[in-house]
Amino acid sequence: MPGSIADLASRLARDAEAVCRAYLPKGKRNGRYWHCGNVRGEPGQSLYVHLSGPRAGKWLDAATGEHGDLLDLIAQNRGLDFAGALKEAREFLSLPVSSQRQAPPRATARKTTDAARRLFAASKPIKDTLAEEYLRSRGIVLPEEDSALRFHPRCFYRTHKGCETWPALIAAVTDNEGTITGVHRTWLGPAGGKAPLDQPRRALGNLLGNGVRFGSIDDTLAATEGIENALALKTVLPELPVVAALSAAHLAAFIPPATARRLYVAHDNDEAGRMALNRLCERLADKLDLHALAPRTEDFNADLLTFGPESLKSRLSAKLV
Repeated sequence: MPGSIADLASRLARDAEAVCRAYLPKGKRNGRYWHCGNVRGEPGQSLYVHLSGPRAGKWLDAATGEHGDLLDLIAQNRGLDFAGALKEAREFLSLPVSSQRQAPPRATARKTTDAARRLFAASKPIKDTLAEEYLRSRGIVLPEEDSALRFHPRCFYRTHKGCETWPALIAAVTDNEGTITGVHRTWLGPAGGKAPLDQPRRALGNLLGNGVRFGSIDDTLAATEGIENALALKTVLPELPVVAALSAAHLAAFIPPATARRLYVAHDNDEAGRMALNRLCERLADKLDLHALAPRTEDFNADLLTFGPESLKSRLSAKLV
């Protein structure tokens, strides 16, 4: 619906750089990111906003762990409540101010979590499906415990024009008690590979602090950004419990279980990944034995495909305590 919360967030994301120049004018562009000191727009580098790609409009302040979309940024930048941020965004986009009452954020969060649980329950086991075939094409061997992964043959994909249905890999996002708080969807083309969509990957539900978990966690685990990176680690180190936080921003905000004593941070080889590592070190260095794992290429799934499983296993094993 034009002017809805989702539509406003999408429109702001499409003009992410214009939003940053308007609300964070003391920042500057650096590649695919806009950098500044904080949500108030002060000079600095700790806050970055994605300007393009599937994460356009998403931001993270590595100094505080705060993150969100551009609606959240506008609200904090201008000191507005949720309704005020919606009005400000409509004015920025030159849209008519809606008089329709919007659902409060907590009610919206509950609805998305419930929708995520329904989607996961409606999906089927991943074995012998297009989703397993897709992961095999990425060099990935399914872990013995694959209950976090499922397949849906006709998963809705919403666009500004309406809904389409595509097959999708569905991953359960859980908290430290094992409760499903969200799902991650990777839409697939019928012939394999990701579907030809603007955003073939999307998450739904409550992600903050949570993740997609592979293996039973005792005192040691690894945390990564993406699901395919987590599964690349499981392919070569099947005994290592791994959690996919789903993005650099969420990796920075990941909450390890209380039993954890050692955490391997398997970040991507880019600025966002390194900032997530730094943020985790700031938060957890006095609580956990932290070790960084960096890929040779852009991420660990690319390492697996480029150098092969034996090379990746040897390199990672040398870094494990």
